[in-house]
Amino acid sequence: MTKRILVVEDNDLNRKLFCDVLQASGFSVEPVADGKLAIEAARAFYPNLVVMDIQLQDVSGLDLIAMLKCDNDLAKVPVLAVTAYAGKGDEERIRESGAEGYLSKPVSIGPFMAAVRGLMDSDQQQLSA
Repeated sequence: MTKRILVVEDNDLNRKLFCDVLQASGFSVEPVADGKLAIEAARAFYPNLVVMDIQLQDVSGLDLIAMLKCDNDLAKVPVLAVTAYAGKGDEERIRESGAEGYLSKPVSIGPFMAAVRGLMDSDQQQLSA
């Protein structure tokens, strides 16, 4: 069964890059440009992983992660936070919001795919536990 990844990213180039790389790796991908639609899209698509930009135009990625983690149906879906903010304490704050993974932009393909696969593997272990 094909793994599903929801990509929440308001930058067109970043969203296209993430989606293209993930699709080329065999994942089914649902892109979301508007953060306000992310939760609704997650409920409809029911992803195995969410790639979440933290600095979205209309809503905070941190708030969206918290909303996902409070949703009974989506709480166990791992989140890979991707952000241009890589200041001191940011990773800790992002992980405290509920993100299982963290990458700072600009993102290289190798570390991005390693993070995706790592979270997918941990997702499988949680489901079988």
